[in-house]
Amino acid sequence: MGYKEVYSAWQADPEKFWMEAAEKIDWDTKPSKALFDGNAPLYEWFSDGLVNTCWNAVDRHVEEGRGDQIAIMHESPITHSTKGITYKELQTRVASLAGALKMRGVEKGDRVIIYMPMIPEALEAMLACSRIGAIHSVVFGGFAANELAVRIDDCTPKAIIAASCGLEPNRVVHYKPLLDEAIEIADHKPEFCVIFQREQEVAKLIEGRDFSWHGFQYGVKPADCVPVEGNHPAYILYTSGTTGQPKGVVRHTGGHLVALQWTMKNIYNIEAGDRFWAASDVGWVVGHSYICYGPLIAGATTVVFEGKPIGTPHPGVFWRIIQNNRIKSFFTAPTALRAIKREDPNGEWIKRYALHDLQALFLAGERADPDTVEWAQKHLGVPVVDHWWQTETGWAIAANPIGIEELPTKVGSPSVPMPGYDVQVLDEGGHPVAPGTLGAIAIKLPLPPGTLPTLWQAEERFKKSYLEHFPGYYETGDAGYIDEDGYLYIMARTDDVINVAGHRLSTGAMEEVLAGHPDVAECAVIGVADDLKGQSPMGFLCLNAGCNRPHAEIVKECVARVRDQIGPVAAFKLATVVDRLPKTRSGKILRGTMVKIADGQEWKMPATIDDPAILDEITEALKGLGYPRG
Repeated sequence: MGYKEVYSAWQADPEKFWMEAAEKIDWDTKPSKALFDGNAPLYEWFSDGLVNTCWNAVDRHVEEGRGDQIAIMHESPITHSTKGITYKELQTRVASLAGALKMRGVEKGDRVIIYMPMIPEALEAMLACSRIGAIHSVVFGGFAANELAVRIDDCTPKAIIAASCGLEPNRVVHYKPLLDEAIEIADHKPEFCVIFQREQEVAKLIEGRDFSWHGFQYGVKPADCVPVEGNHPAYILYTSGTTGQPKGVVRHTGGHLVALQWTMKNIYNIEAGDRFWAASDVGWVVGHSYICYGPLIAGATTVVFEGKPIGTPHPGVFWRIIQNNRIKSFFTAPTALRAIKREDPNGEWIKRYALHDLQALFLAGERADPDTVEWAQKHLGVPVVDHWWQTETGWAIAANPIGIEELPTKVGSPSVPMPGYDVQVLDEGGHPVAPGTLGAIAIKLPLPPGTLPTLWQAEERFKKSYLEHFPGYYETGDAGYIDEDGYLYIMARTDDVINVAGHRLSTGAMEEVLAGHPDVAECAVIGVADDLKGQSPMGFLCLNAGCNRPHAEIVKECVARVRDQIGPVAAFKLATVVDRLPKTRSGKILRGTMVKIADGQEWKMPATIDDPAILDEITEALKGLGYPRG
């Protein structure tokens, strides 16, 4: 069956489609049906089934005779170490940690915060929680104390599992002092903390509250898997909210298992015994779905990478790891590729490595500009699949499903909607618009299994954030269009569509044009306040390494490109060259903060920012353009 047949089969009978997908999961008690819609517009999947995530991700593969296969490969160019853990070893380690948590009183439904770097123990902590039905909430390692405290107060964990430190290319990030400060600030106090002591820094433990990772597990009885209901929360993952109060996205166990199992084969073409690598972080949704759970549920080998795309030690590190681990499908963010492309525009580092096992490169996290996609296709010689999804959905809304059928790619489009997602483009009044027309992208309810059923302890906020604007739909917050062939184009966040003299224009379309300039490695376009036109676009350009041309010349050419390719209507006249762009740790450009600085509004340092000093550089660049005005 090709993509159209599979999608039509879902449309014709969603219940049958998802019940068949559920057959690929080991259930303790099979669900009586797929969709539970008695509380619409709040929907649940497989609610009356009983199941355990850890069993499906670890134990069943041991039972099926694949205990000696590598489950997790740890690659740390920072510590110069490579280490594999088999499924059998993983089962032993996870059961031991779960047993220790259980002995200390952690039970089904209790919350556990995990605050760790990219080490296998982070995945073991997640799996140990799911083994006993505890609900984990992973907070990105090294997150500021105040942000960690906010999350402690929101999910009220019984325990926190952390590491003594994280490692950056040139520094040690001290986790333990941040954790101690967060607990101090928080109103809620965890009963105990478990600290994995890394050799690069041994942290001071607080008597009576803190346990060392190994001491905590000494002499305990390993725990068995505890079956939980299909609608039992597997985890809470916080995503930044517009109000500054983070939103706790909830993931239910049954739908999570079914959806991830389905995606591994159908989207990524990965089955038991294959090797998969998502270069992300366990603190983000990609790390949950495709470093930890997805590959392990499928019985594949997953890579945990502690490093950066450049500088650990060179721009060829991704290709070295793909070669050495014979990776079949690779998943990263466009930001990472742009960083590599900037250092290695001619792909010289790619030529040094044998990548013959690589069948596809997947991109997600933000829009993949055509220039970067074309660069990767040219130098890697494999399909480059831009796919689109969100923390809230947990898996791809739109993709090129190479495990079903490799569709023709259209550069700039994440291809087509996946089964379960009825994607519509709506005008302000909530009416579908014609093909090729820019509008708000929404998904007809119900959302498929594996997506968020609600927010943690915030049902009204869930409805207000996602369901109220377009009744009967989930509002994605993204803007774009669908073409005549049904391909989707994500052009910007809804708030990145700017209004220039009454014309609704996408900043993403302008970024595409700027990124096509041969000297531009990366760029961002924002809309700044304009007395005459309402808003004017402003471009920030990062140039390729080694580019020595006068900046004024490049800016002039870029202005001409936008005028030529989008038209005078864009009124694109303001642009400046900067060394780097302000980003979150997951690689998203902080356009909203840049707009506030340009417009002279009050702004707050984003908690997720990778390097706060960049905003000083942006402020200086804006002054050079005469902003903020007045």
